[in-house]
Parts: sequence; structure tokens; C-alpha cells
Amino acid sequence: MKKAILVFAISLIAKANIAQGVENNQNIVIGKTDSVQSKILGEQRKLWVYTPNSNPNSIFSPQRYPVVYLLDGEGHFSSVAGMIEQLSTGGNNLCPKMIVVAILNTDRTRDLTPTHVEADPPYMDSLSSKTSGGGENFIAFIEKELMPHIEAKYPTAPYKMLIGHSFGGLTVMQAFIHHTELFNSYICIDPSMWWDKQTLLKQSQKALAEKKFEGKSLYLGIANTMEDGMDLKKVQKDTSIDSRHIRSILALQSAFEKNKQNGLQFRSKYYPDDSHGSVPFITEYDALRFFFQYFPLKFSAKDYTDSTVALADKYKNHFAYLSKKMGYTIKPDEAEINFLGYEFLKQKHYKKSADLFRLNIDNYPESFNAYDSYADYLIAMGDREKAIEQLNKALALKENIPSRKKLAELESMNK
Repeated sequence: MKKAILVFAISLIAKANIAQGVENNQNIVIGKTDSVQSKILGEQRKLWVYTPNSNPNSIFSPQRYPVVYLLDGEGHFSSVAGMIEQLSTGGNNLCPKMIVVAILNTDRTRDLTPTHVEADPPYMDSLSSKTSGGGENFIAFIEKELMPHIEAKYPTAPYKMLIGHSFGGLTVMQAFIHHTELFNSYICIDPSMWWDKQTLLKQSQKALAEKKFEGKSLYLGIANTMEDGMDLKKVQKDTSIDSRHIRSILALQSAFEKNKQNGLQFRSKYYPDDSHGSVPFITEYDALRFFFQYFPLKFSAKDYTDSTVALADKYKNHFAYLSKKMGYTIKPDEAEINFLGYEFLKQKHYKKSADLFRLNIDNYPESFNAYDSYADYLIAMGDREKAIEQLNKALALKENIPSRKKLAELESMNK
């Protein structure tokens, strides 16, 4: 029961922050507009950017977040941003909180195709394919102009993900095969591998057999685009243009599955009940759960009810593991640890409370609140001298009324 109450309380904190933002702004806002003037593409590129909910006036240390780069941004932004928020907040810790950068289209065919073709029926005509083949320029724009802009302006962490659907999935494969180190993980959704007589498919088959992809992850989602009467066995023997799309994706899937020696963390799934248009949402959800299956920190009732359990050590060990898996230092959220420290102080689980407050000091030595909170524990223990020491540390970092008031009271008691 206590576990349920604590988890519910943490959930309320997250939801209260969201509600406060709505109340203050009088609008429900999931992101902001931004843009980059691209010399490579010769145009202004519009962006929609989601950042995890945060209070700029918070007493807690700011966090840094992995970045998801999302192609066809205008079509997928709200669903991806909402999904990531749902999976990472409100008591959930199924994936990390992440920034979502949605790239809006100008000339979609130009940017999301790897090679130029005059026409490739029945999917393309000569007019719409006229500017095709700008994929390398577009990836150069992402690497040399967009990423530096995002990293300079937003609180980013080193981990990066690329998501693309259809032509966007083609771009995901182009980046994965030819610019492997650009992203940590890739979500490739029903990609148009039929493009230009399957040129990129052939390059992918060769690269998967010859290259190493250690430390990289890719999830491939496949929609049901077959005609009535077809199934996965029949369609692979078909030679009609109508089945070319799914046949090319199944050939890509086979290449991934045949080359497990390359070190890639790979999973694919065929979604028989989803069309080309509906498959992105379910693919993105399954991909996030696959990529971050190691991410949740699982608690037992004993963690909350037994005063002898070293909960701070459990946090410390888990986040050391996460740091190793994701390739950069990840720390427990200061606000969450602070909340738990006070909860256990109320329950008189004193050692557990002290360990949590000290964990915040270790992780956030520049946070005045970490020292102020530990001082509250010391005050509860009757250790005025050490509490004064912690409050002085807090005030040295930031002058604030609550710490100053507590310090004055303690010093008057010592006179």
C-alpha cells in the first residue's frame, strides 16, 4: 500500500507541473516552433520542437535529454511527442524523457530520396521525381547545421534517434548504412526500398554483411500493403508492380536477420492489421519499448516499507547501468530523490532518508536545495551544528529566504 501511495504521489507531482503550465499559459502547448537557415539546402527549414515539461523557476537542477529527430515532422509530431511524454512521465519510467525535433518538409521527394530518377512508376511520375536524389545533402544539413543548432539551443544529451516513415524510412536506411555513427538508434517504418530499382536495398544488403554495427539499434516496422488473397509466403513469389513495396521491405528484413554477426541490436515486426498509413504509431511504440527495455527501475514493496533497504544504492547502481548502456552519464532526477527523502523522513526511516538526500548532494553539488534538504534531515535528528554547516553551503550557492530563515533560527538557539 505504501508503495502504491508513493508512486501515485510521484505521478501527482508530474501531473501538477503540467497542470501548472496550462494554468499559467492559458493554453495547452506541446512544443514550440523554430527554424534553421540552411546554407547546404539554400532555404529556411522550419522545425517543431518538444521538450520535456520543466518549470524554469524550479529549485531543482536542470536536466539534459536525448534527442529524437523526426522526419515528415508535420505528420508525426503530436503522436511521437505525446507518446514519449506518456512513457517517460506521470509515474512511468519506460523510456527516458526526450526532446523531439520534427523537421517539416519543403521538397519531400528531393530530401528523402538517395538517388535521382526521372520516373519510377506506379508510385512516382516524371514531374514529382524531377528534384529527387537530394538525400545526401539533406543528411549533411542534419549533421552540420541542424544538430549544432539544437545542441546549442536546447538541453541535449549525447544520445540521438532518427525516425522515418515511407520515404522517411528510406532516409533512415541511407543514414544507417552510410552515416552509421550519426545516430544511436533508428526507427525505420515501412520504408520505400523499391526506390530506383532497389539501389539502396542492394547497398544495405552488402553493408549488413560486411560492416559492424556494435552499439547501434534499429527497429523495422512492416505494414500490410498486400492485395486481397495475398499472404507473406505468396507475396514473395509475386512479380507484380503492386507488391513491389512490401517485397522490397521483406528482402531488407531478411538481410538484417541473416547478418547477426554484425553486432546490431535489431528487431522487426510485420503488422497484419495496419496499413501503410496507420503503421507508424504502433511501430514507434514497440520500437521505444525495444530500445529501452533496460530503462525501467523496478521497485518492490520492501523497497518502501523496510527501513533497512538501501534504496539510494539501488538508484545509484541502476543509473550507473543506464549510463553504460546509453553511453553518457545519467543521474536520478533531483526532484524525485528529494521527494522520496522527505517521504521517508516523515515515516522515520532516517537512514534511508539521509542516504537519498546525500545522493542528491553527490549528484548535484551545485544545487543549493540539495544542501537545504539535507539540513532539514539534520534538524530532525537534532544535529544543529551540522545543519548550520549545510545551510551555509546552500546560501553560498544561492541566497534564498527559506535557508536564511532556518539558519537564523538555528543560530539563535545556539546563543
